[in-house]
Amino acid sequence: MTVFERIKTLAKRRSITLKQVTADLGFSENYFYSLKAGKKPTADKLIAIADYFNVSVDYLLGRDDQNTNTNNEIDLSGIAQPETEEKIFSYEGKEIPKKDLELIRRILETGEYDE
Repeated sequence: MTVFERIKTLAKRRSITLKQVTADLGFSENYFYSLKAGKKPTADKLIAIADYFNVSVDYLLGRDDQNTNTNNEIDLSGIAQPETEEKIFSYEGKEIPKKDLELIRRILETGEYDE
């Protein structure tokens, strides 16, 4: 799959047009079609596109088939789950209180926020 094809697929999965992506990123309207025609993308544009879609540059270049940016992923498994071992979750170096973990778990499970 080419860089253009990967970008097109990512846009389609988000139900947005390539025109919208170029507008959001401030690229010229024909930028992606120049990639389709064989133009090589610059590093700064690859980074901007990868950040926009939350994928790695390696994914866009076809070096990695995993389409998620693992640098930004957070493992939330085990949040507020009763276990024999005590787990400590923190954010920015501060421990997250148990009542907040329970709220986070409920939001993740139901998609609803109600205190």
